[in-house]
Amino acid sequence: MVQYRALVIALILLLSTTVPEVHSKSIFERDRRDWLVIPDAVAAYIYEVVNKVSPRAGQFLVDISQTTVVSGTRNFLIRETTRLTILAEQLMEKIKNLWYTKVLGY
Repeated sequence: MVQYRALVIALILLLSTTVPEVHSKSIFERDRRDWLVIPDAVAAYIYEVVNKVSPRAGQFLVDISQTTVVSGTRNFLIRETTRLTILAEQLMEKIKNLWYTKVLGY
């Protein structure tokens, strides 16, 4: 029962965007800060497969993915991963600057 709930929650989180929004993002874009692009693309493919098998189940997944709980969770994850990415980029800049000034003497 717990595994079933975990699977349902994972599918809900994966399917928390609309299909056109997912297809408009590039997975391999270099300057992309959004770490959720790959799960969104996977969710779009899962939706397409489920929708081909059963349009009612596909509509159910769309309805669930647009609830406020799922949207709020997804927005929180996007906000926090973006914040962590910016901090990691700043840390890399500081390390690179330190390397050039202290080690290489530029």
